[in-house]
Amino acid sequence: MTDKPIIKIQNVSCKFGDFLAVDDLSFEVRPSEIVALVGKTGAGKSTVLNLVMGSLRPTQGQVQVEGFDPASSSPELRGKIGVSFQNDRLLPWRTAIENVEIGMQILKVPPDKSAQQAADWLGRVKMETARDKYPHELSGGMRQRVSLARALVIDPAILLLDESFSQLDPVTSVELRKDVAALVRSVRKTCLFITHRIEDAIEMADRILVLAPPARIALELALDDQARRNPGSLREQIEKVMQ
Repeated sequence: MTDKPIIKIQNVSCKFGDFLAVDDLSFEVRPSEIVALVGKTGAGKSTVLNLVMGSLRPTQGQVQVEGFDPASSSPELRGKIGVSFQNDRLLPWRTAIENVEIGMQILKVPPDKSAQQAADWLGRVKMETARDKYPHELSGGMRQRVSLARALVIDPAILLLDESFSQLDPVTSVELRKDVAALVRSVRKTCLFITHRIEDAIEMADRILVLAPPARIALELALDDQARRNPGSLREQIEKVMQ
């Protein structure tokens, strides 16, 4: 990995009126790294993700994505950030492949190329047979796979996942976590995701940042295959600071 971070949060604070959601937060994410922000509800995870997306501006401090301010609508960041949400946000009147094509249509990709790339990514997320189905015809896990394809088809530099597995049943969640982690690593994407579920972080992340209100880093863990072989110890460390 290069030494230059692709996401840089530097001394960031964010207030909503008198409520302090983020307090002097600093961390970096490097290219091709998968980083999990873990914390209970109210820890500030979603606020941090919105700062990286550029939908919020910090009260103080600096947020940079590839060296640019994501909240400034910089043309250099157009198409650089892909997002998959807890609620899949698929348009009900569009088929799976039509939903995947949305980002490319916004970026004005030629129709033939858009259709080809959408079909390719549906295949990568194991949804090629559902290309002509509407969202109401798909299970929750299938809809999340389509949402993931939609986020990745624009070839973003960064993938952001907002509690993408939290509404799925345990079996579906385990399968999707494994597939997403393998896919993100295979295409060497940088991924920042938020979750309140410790198992999501342990199974997917290269690094875990445990947040305590107001979005302070209470624990940082670097994970490798050896560390993942003892998930009980990792869970114990994380649960201790989340109490």
